[in-house]
Amino acid sequence: MRRLGHRHQLKQSGVKGMFGRLSIAVIVLVICTVSLLSTVKSNTRSLSRSEIDVDTLWGPAASGGWRPSSAPRSEWPPPPTETNGYLRVRCNGGLNQQRSAICNAVLAARIMNATLVLPELDANSFWHDDSGFHGVYDVEHFIKSLRYDVRIVESIPEIRKNGKTKKIKAFQIRPPRDAPISWYTTEALKKMKEHGAIYLTPFSHRLAEEIDNPEYQRLRCRVNYHALRFKPHIMELSNSIVNRLRSQGHFMAIHLRFEMDMLAFAGCLDIFTPEEQKVLKKYRDENFAPKKLVYSERRAIGKCPLTPEEVGLILRAMGFDNSTRIYLAAGELFGGERFMKPFRSLFPRLENHNTLDSTGELAKNTRGLVGSAVDYMVCLLADIFMPTYDGPSNFANNLLGHRLYYGFRTNIQPDRKALAPIFIDREKGHTAGFEESVRRVMLNTNFGGPHKRVSPESFYTNSWPECFCQISASNPADKCPPDNVLDILDSQLKTGEVDDSESLTSNSTCYIIMPLGPRGGISPIQSLTLLAGAMALKKLRTVAAGCLGMELY
Repeated sequence: MRRLGHRHQLKQSGVKGMFGRLSIAVIVLVICTVSLLSTVKSNTRSLSRSEIDVDTLWGPAASGGWRPSSAPRSEWPPPPTETNGYLRVRCNGGLNQQRSAICNAVLAARIMNATLVLPELDANSFWHDDSGFHGVYDVEHFIKSLRYDVRIVESIPEIRKNGKTKKIKAFQIRPPRDAPISWYTTEALKKMKEHGAIYLTPFSHRLAEEIDNPEYQRLRCRVNYHALRFKPHIMELSNSIVNRLRSQGHFMAIHLRFEMDMLAFAGCLDIFTPEEQKVLKKYRDENFAPKKLVYSERRAIGKCPLTPEEVGLILRAMGFDNSTRIYLAAGELFGGERFMKPFRSLFPRLENHNTLDSTGELAKNTRGLVGSAVDYMVCLLADIFMPTYDGPSNFANNLLGHRLYYGFRTNIQPDRKALAPIFIDREKGHTAGFEESVRRVMLNTNFGGPHKRVSPESFYTNSWPECFCQISASNPADKCPPDNVLDILDSQLKTGEVDDSESLTSNSTCYIIMPLGPRGGISPIQSLTLLAGAMALKKLRTVAAGCLGMELY
């Protein structure tokens, strides 16, 4: 009997075990089904997300309620009559490296309470062009625009001492790279007081970019986006080129950085012929520090400039067709037509400043500052701007910042690191899903809207939030300055005193800062008028000046 009972117990436990195992199987099946459905839904969402609406890219990016504003928002006394001495600087490098240096020079003069001598542009070393500041920028506008910030003279004046006329000799100093403010208020200021003037050379990247003082950063924006206006003939030439491009609708500007200096710097040589590689190696040895660079490794991590063909494939994958009009801002492309042919077959409507310049001025000055300045203005005013290599490119980085400031204008910034394996697979013959993969990468990039600045992104590439304000701001620091900010600054300049009743921290709101386009930015035609110096919106400039601190150019 006991044995029979034992068998009965075993049978019951076996049935229970079977039901237990069956329950587990059902649960596993349910989990797998849910997971599968979730994956299908996720894939469906991914496919829908990877569609790019090209039509929206022709307009500015969404502003999120932000507006450009570089006028002071707290007490900002005018430069005193008596300064600590004169500051001379030599701005080395190309046009846009010099531009950043000029902004730093104005800020350094403000920090030291110095009189700034009109910055020297070291054009000969790179451009073989001795135009200088007077040949490129509107000097009168520069000095007048910054009258609330620093005193500026065109040269160090002579002084009379003991009945004799004597010229002050500036004491020469080589500033440390990315020097902190403390260096200027101690070492540099000490030498200035000793000698009456100092000469800082070279002056590229000689003042730290990240400064924990929003008013100092806004001064940089006032210099970069308002005071530095190109000479009238450069503006007129840029204006005529943009008008010709826009007469047939939207146009895109591409900074095609496929030039000898950048390729040599990046160490991307293997796609070239043995003779071309010799040229690149020679240039690298003569201009850059020795460093072992392996092409396959550099390519895999996105350190190589995009080839013209790769640029074309990205644009086609995004949905741009062969009717797209493209302005190419570039020097002489290395490798010539062999590399341009695939790009031209995808996008035949290509132009550059030489093909559109009816005056012939730029053809005579192919490596000059004027050509670079015209390229800068056309790229600034383009509906879309695409840099192909933004690494150490001052041209691309400055333009990205300038376009952000002037109404969040659309930029296409390829993520070379994320795109590299996709292009490498394509070269190996794996073309299935290529365009879909490219679109997914591009959808994760920023198209020109406000976004947090993250290192190594430069302040000159993204001056948000310091140089922007919100009309309806929850944070007091983000509020727009009062409508009468220019009157307040003008009054302070005349009296040298700050009236507390007219503090710049007023709660008054500046409602008109920029004319708005469809998504909160500046429309192309309005931007063209504002930036190229046309007179049709004279009244608007005057009203907007109250918000921005000066004329809109």
